[in-house]
Amino acid sequence: MRRQPTVNLGNLLLSLSDAMDLASPKLAQHQQRTAFVAWQIGKIAGLEDLAIEELFIAALLHDIGALSVEEKVALRQATIEESEVEDVEGHCIRGETLLEKVSWLEPAAKIVRFHHRDWTQWDQPIDDPTVLRSQILLLADYLERLVIRDRYILHQEEELVSRVKSMSGNSFHPDVVDCFINAADREEFWLDLVNPRLYSLLLHQGPYKRLHVDLLGMTSLTELFRNIIDFRSRFTATHSAGVAACCVVLSKIFGLTETEVQLMEIAGNLHDLGKLAIQNSILEKRGKLTKEEFYIIKSHTYFTYSVLNTIGGLEQISEWSAFHHEKLDGSGYPFHCTASALDTGARILAIADLFVAIAEDRPYRKGMSQKEITRILKEFSNRQLLDKNITCLLLDNYDKINCYVKEVQSSVLDFYKNQFSVPD
Repeated sequence: MRRQPTVNLGNLLLSLSDAMDLASPKLAQHQQRTAFVAWQIGKIAGLEDLAIEELFIAALLHDIGALSVEEKVALRQATIEESEVEDVEGHCIRGETLLEKVSWLEPAAKIVRFHHRDWTQWDQPIDDPTVLRSQILLLADYLERLVIRDRYILHQEEELVSRVKSMSGNSFHPDVVDCFINAADREEFWLDLVNPRLYSLLLHQGPYKRLHVDLLGMTSLTELFRNIIDFRSRFTATHSAGVAACCVVLSKIFGLTETEVQLMEIAGNLHDLGKLAIQNSILEKRGKLTKEEFYIIKSHTYFTYSVLNTIGGLEQISEWSAFHHEKLDGSGYPFHCTASALDTGARILAIADLFVAIAEDRPYRKGMSQKEITRILKEFSNRQLLDKNITCLLLDNYDKINCYVKEVQSSVLDFYKNQFSVPD
């Protein structure tokens, strides 16, 4: 019996966390750096291994509720300028809500919920596990945001330590500050913090270096990231869920194995991962995109590939996910693959993406009818842009596939409306 694929949990978390910080040079490695600082403080504080793992996950995903590039940049700028953010609690609450959807991330969810709560706002003592870990994450996050990226780190060390010390007893509990000072008393700490190879350090030495997750664990985590990707805009709130659902049914009809169907679902969940690098002002633009804006949009599948391809065991998924705008004649983007480079999984995902996308409302048009969708899919397959056999399978099973897609999207939409939707 063929063994099911597994993935190193640290590798998966680090890469998906990395994807969230692609949007701006100001954000690059922010969550990884924060996780490094929190990890170092946690060790000095004497946290047990499980507590450090939970803190590490929370730090890697602490800005998961900041759904737009603009909000993330504003959070960083406010720290540097010592100004107030209008709704700093918003992304903490959204982060908790998203993480709670994955049962094994619930401990991290509580830490994320309170990672902007000052020490003076707590009623519980510092030895309360949630309080202590939230305080460590608050300090780590604050410190990383203060770092000036174009200035040598050891020239900033004294000033950064001084800023943190000045907040002892107010924003940060004195014990947490003391642990930080202890950790920061080595040049190694600061040089590791800004090391371009920090990803590798955390992967090979961090808390999750030996833990692996199976397909079920991968699926639950990719559903989380699917929501982060899609919930940035009400127009795409259920898009990836619909694409993944379409992939599942179409793959089964085609005759793929159960394992391949599960991998196709994961690929569908993550196919637009690279859109985390695209500004909301472009994603939600109501008019036609300019040539320059469309070039930016074209980069999203490249970033999907570059992130997923760093995860050992997901090489096949990285291609299926990233090739969804490729065409059989080589006219797609950004890799200009031709038919010989596009296997069955890539062809299924490309068709599923188009099928779901043209059925949805977008800022610049209404969703299309079954007649219009059928016409476009036939036209694309007749022009040998999409696989003709798979297109025919979809059209021959249109009602079955469409019904399942709508059912999955409806469930996701209910969650989005209840927790994330903002009135126009």
